[in-house]
Amino acid sequence: MSVATKNFKHVSYLWDETKAAELAGDEVALLVYRSNLLGADLRLTNYGGGNTSCKAMAKDPLTGKEVEVMWVKGSGGDLGTMKRSGLAALYVDRLRSLKNIYRGKEHEDEMVELFNHCIYDLASKAPSIDTPLHGFLPFKHIDHLHPDAAIAIAAAKDGEKITKELFNGTIGWVKWQKPGFELGLMLKQCLDENPGIRGIMLGSHGLFTWGDTAYESYINTLEVIERCAEYLQDNISKQKEVFGGAKQTSLPEADRKKQAAALAPVLRGFCSSQNRMIGHFTDDARVLEYINSNDLDRLAPLGTSCPDHFLRTKISPLVLNLESAEDLSDVNKIKEKIAPLFEAYRNMYAEYYSTCKHANSPAMRDPNPVVILYRGVGMFTFAKDKQTARVAAEFYINAINVMKGAEAISEYTSLPRQEAFNIEYWLLEEAKLQRMPKPKALSGKIALITGSGGGIGKAIAKKFAEEGACVILNDMNAERLVEAQEEFTAQFGKDAVAADVLDVTKDDTIQQTLASAALAFGGVDIVVNNAGLSISKSIEDHSEKDWDLLYDVLVKGQFLVTQRSIEIMRKQGTGGDVLNIVSKNALVSGPNNAGYGSAKAAQLHLSRLNAAELGKDKIRVNVVNPDAVIAGSNIWSGGWAEGRAKAYGITIEELPAYYAGRTLLNEIILPEDIANACFAFAGGLLSKSTGNVLNVDGGVATAFVR
Repeated sequence: MSVATKNFKHVSYLWDETKAAELAGDEVALLVYRSNLLGADLRLTNYGGGNTSCKAMAKDPLTGKEVEVMWVKGSGGDLGTMKRSGLAALYVDRLRSLKNIYRGKEHEDEMVELFNHCIYDLASKAPSIDTPLHGFLPFKHIDHLHPDAAIAIAAAKDGEKITKELFNGTIGWVKWQKPGFELGLMLKQCLDENPGIRGIMLGSHGLFTWGDTAYESYINTLEVIERCAEYLQDNISKQKEVFGGAKQTSLPEADRKKQAAALAPVLRGFCSSQNRMIGHFTDDARVLEYINSNDLDRLAPLGTSCPDHFLRTKISPLVLNLESAEDLSDVNKIKEKIAPLFEAYRNMYAEYYSTCKHANSPAMRDPNPVVILYRGVGMFTFAKDKQTARVAAEFYINAINVMKGAEAISEYTSLPRQEAFNIEYWLLEEAKLQRMPKPKALSGKIALITGSGGGIGKAIAKKFAEEGACVILNDMNAERLVEAQEEFTAQFGKDAVAADVLDVTKDDTIQQTLASAALAFGGVDIVVNNAGLSISKSIEDHSEKDWDLLYDVLVKGQFLVTQRSIEIMRKQGTGGDVLNIVSKNALVSGPNNAGYGSAKAAQLHLSRLNAAELGKDKIRVNVVNPDAVIAGSNIWSGGWAEGRAKAYGITIEELPAYYAGRTLLNEIILPEDIANACFAFAGGLLSKSTGNVLNVDGGVATAFVR
């Protein structure tokens, strides 16, 4: 069947016959191929959601006999990026034999450990909770997805009736049951009672479809989801008003971004009352249609239906009580206005927990909202890291799509609170959380490092990113900045880095970069004033222009960046760190150094003054004094190296050895050494230290502070 014959409007047909032919005969390879195609279309399933499987004959390593084995997506994987190593492989007969010892729904969680007795490939991924859902069905290839179009029907009040009529009885229906052994048995019962069906709709949950080959399963899946989407679209287009019509209009895009950037640090502060959170903002058109609607107040408290959505978005969103064009300049006034909303949300969550908890439930988790809706502006999401916050936003958009579709064909219904709690505080889910890696020292922190396109600044940014921070790279050199961003994205991922051209002498670029940081991550916690330049001339050769440039970049730049950054830190109310990269020259008198040395001395004392003033805000201000950091530094361009060599009566090539030789430790200082010093201040061990100076110079006695 050629690609040209498969024209879908609402899903993407991506099957490549040539590629599939290369995999012919390897059912597991075809499973991975099919899974990647399904995961590549977010209309079919969301990040990390859904699972797929295949069953094929394989040789038993113990007996040498051919046995039936099922390969299924393992726990925690993502269909779009899954590889063969992401599959679990189990003996089908052993898995099905577990039915003989099943003690009933109240004991289904104990079956998960027994999956280990069914594993065929000991090196494969751990089986997920959905394993029996695939194992108890007889089909060779199975897809379990969470497409918005199908969930909209599954979450509709009349979902079962609509499913039967829409597919003429060829799609079965299984009422809501949380994933697990019991749901697997319910799927098999549905099939037994409805032989010949092509799939099963799971109430409030998702879709199961299948086929005898990888291709047949793929086509079946696309066709069923396409039919669901067509039905929804037909009904949506007949509506006079979606979501009950618009209650208000959105601000223009530039104004939305301005409002969001101004408010994000305030919201982040509230959401970080227990654990420091990273933010994400979107003003996607689907979000705006929903939050501007008359039905928002009715639908938002209902929460989501699909477990995949709910686990990432929490029980329900918080809807702000601010006007879209509200004046946000008076931060205290805004905090006073929205503080009761957060208090009410936390109380609601605590009541939800206390009402629904079981005797063995894990302790209550952070009661702050994940999703925050601002009418006319957009949606904020907050989580432990940027990826989790971004994915939460994507899942809530999925939930919006589901609500829109369900309301168009019937009436949207969400999970009952008790069922939602049973998913959120499921002991198996808790065990998965406990297995996750412990957070790094700077996890949940946002760091802006000026002049981080290269040299010392880049090394600091890299150290902070390695320790879990989100970093905002910036530099005056746009080309160098692009290269640094590409390098960081490749090493740390797109969710760990943002970049903006910044001139520390221009307040408008500083404000723009900090606004970008607020939109990208929610605010800023660590600011490193690293941008600099150097001019080495005798006093008679030093021009007024040289003097002004040095003081503008080093002193004025440090002042302006600090001034604007603490505005955001105060909005957050969670303290912060200002680290100033100064120099040994702030303390040591040397030849041909009047402008640079005095500017560095001004930076050092400005740091002390800031530390004295900002302590009440729990904002620490500390100084790192490098010396002779030659590798990758822009300081050594523009005649500085030549000037220093001339001052010391040596050649430029002799400078590194000369600088090392004059230190007590006889060491060459590298950018990474300065980065380690910055991490010492910001990493948590020195959280009660401010106004300090840390020399990283190999030991220069004349630069000792005391």
